[in-house]
Amino acid sequence: MMTRNYVYVSPETDLLTSAKTMIKKKVGSLIVQEEDGKLKGIITEKDIIWAIVKKSKKDLKNILTKDIMKKKVITIRPSASLEEAFEKLKKKNLRRLPVTENDKVIGMLTRKDILKIDPSMYEMVSQTFKIKEETEKLRRKAEAFSRTSGICESCGNQGLLFNIDGENICEECYG
Repeated sequence: MMTRNYVYVSPETDLLTSAKTMIKKKVGSLIVQEEDGKLKGIITEKDIIWAIVKKSKKDLKNILTKDIMKKKVITIRPSASLEEAFEKLKKKNLRRLPVTENDKVIGMLTRKDILKIDPSMYEMVSQTFKIKEETEKLRRKAEAFSRTSGICESCGNQGLLFNIDGENICEECYG
């Protein structure tokens, strides 16, 4: 069920090499481990994007994977059930779990792996996303209809304003 041929790098690998490895192997994360297989962390596409935005693309060769990897990695043991693994992924909002035994990585388990084995869990996954999506829609609507009085950032007119994506806009500009 798990992927035994997971992709990994050492903590001393530079970020540019890690990013190129992800692209070459078509994966969204890399296990960071010592030569003996001991888990040190995990690095994801989001971590690399964060480094590009916060640092500079030119600095990617000078940043080591260990500098931006997540050090506290949630793992699962090989004897865990599918339900236990799925619940852990769902509860922590993760897409992947390193499978470890005696602090050493022996594989990687992803949501896709679980859904391939037990497609009936797809309904639980889709319900989770629907709930999150609806919650986000409600939050955006509440923001949109929280009105204040002031000057429209679009046209400069004084009046009641809608807050749309952090910008105060009058009813004329909003409509």
